[in-house]
Amino acid sequence: MSERTEFEAGRPVVLRGGTVLPMDGGRTVLERTDVLVTGDRIAAVGPDLEAPEDAVTIDASDGIVMPGMIDTHRHMWQTALRGYGADWTLTQYFVWFYLEHGKLFRPEDIYAGNTLAAIEALDAGVTTVVDWSHGLQTVDHADAAVDALQEVPGRYVLAYGNIQQPPAEWTAAPEFRDFVARRITGDDLLGFQLAFDVLGDPAFPEKPAFEVARELDVPVTTHAGVWGATSDDGIRLMYEHGFMTPRTIYVHAASLSADSYHRIAATGGSVSVSTESEQSAGQGYPPTWAVRAHGIPVSLSMDTSVWWSGDLFSAMRTTLGADRSREHLEAHAKGDTVTHCGLRADQVVDWATRGGAHALGRDDLGVIAPGKKADLVLIKNDRSPVSFPVLNPYGHVAFQAQRGDVHTVLVNGRVVKHEHELLGVDLTAARRQVERTVEYLRSEMGEDAWNKGMNPDIPATKILDNPYTYTDYRSDATHRL
Repeated sequence: MSERTEFEAGRPVVLRGGTVLPMDGGRTVLERTDVLVTGDRIAAVGPDLEAPEDAVTIDASDGIVMPGMIDTHRHMWQTALRGYGADWTLTQYFVWFYLEHGKLFRPEDIYAGNTLAAIEALDAGVTTVVDWSHGLQTVDHADAAVDALQEVPGRYVLAYGNIQQPPAEWTAAPEFRDFVARRITGDDLLGFQLAFDVLGDPAFPEKPAFEVARELDVPVTTHAGVWGATSDDGIRLMYEHGFMTPRTIYVHAASLSADSYHRIAATGGSVSVSTESEQSAGQGYPPTWAVRAHGIPVSLSMDTSVWWSGDLFSAMRTTLGADRSREHLEAHAKGDTVTHCGLRADQVVDWATRGGAHALGRDDLGVIAPGKKADLVLIKNDRSPVSFPVLNPYGHVAFQAQRGDVHTVLVNGRVVKHEHELLGVDLTAARRQVERTVEYLRSEMGEDAWNKGMNPDIPATKILDNPYTYTDYRSDATHRL
């Protein structure tokens, strides 16, 4: 476990001479600017700031200082199986986790996944993560999830869920209420949501779970607009029963009608877009084009490391690519040409920071300004040829930067990564925990099931009939040579 004695608790920190992206709602860029941190807050932003004598100085010159990124939807408990489902469809994911093998996960496996996910988030400059924790089959699993989150020095929101029971059942259980009383104590670094889906049954069996959320005064986050699973009927039922609120986060929202988008916009909710997931798994086309048209606030998320990367650089890049490719495709279908991109780099950087803060109701996160929480990221890599020149800082973050360029990370004023090295994190212990989980799952499933799950059948393909027949071109070419 790495420690740096100069970053002792409570000591001020000043990042000197960086290019600062304050995320103030415009495309503002502050060059050669300092950021002073005292306690858990940003104390001042400006050139050549005076700092307390005991302040630690971090050289941010030739680097970009931005707010910590915020992931509003990540199934952290699945991270111990990183890459296992790389060739899955959404159907295969549902079968594996919901029907076949998700029940095998023990509390210690939830702990292992959450620990690794929390560490990799910090490493990538993601300072806040919503743990969409729908593997909490028992309260022991939930305690393990929180234990992991509180041992890694980041900011998290536990979105409590249980895919093995209807939400009306697990939210009514006395042990769930006891868990909330014991573990959700107002810690600024641990928020709380309820995570469940609305399947569209006209009887609206999810209503009691919404009532529990209202009683506890906590938001609901729900997978909406997932092709074949959650539809416009779920949105309509939520609306008709008065459970769509400004704090509701609609994950994916990729296969909804205009009517559903209107309802979300009218009630002030936000959409968490997981572009890598939507364009690969099959929830629907990444919906930023539709969401923007309805004026719905957007945040970004990466969903699960069972398939995809655990950083928001990838999320920003793929979101720009998906939105722009659709724009070009639709224009070409009409014989038109797109001459100006509708979605810009600064917008996806905003969604990865300020957009996430808005979704969580945290106006003290996602921006760099005096009085705001000191969740900060310095992107700087003197050993990389991609680190210069930085001509368009927003474009650089969205298209050029990657997790290896994250030089320094602060959470709540605490330096948790510096000079590309994580601090206060025991990566060796996390590796051992994950190894035990993988060994256990392989043993319980058996090698045949393990290999079959990781390597689903490849559908048959047919080469199109070719009306052009070339019978002699190879021999002719050879003869001419």
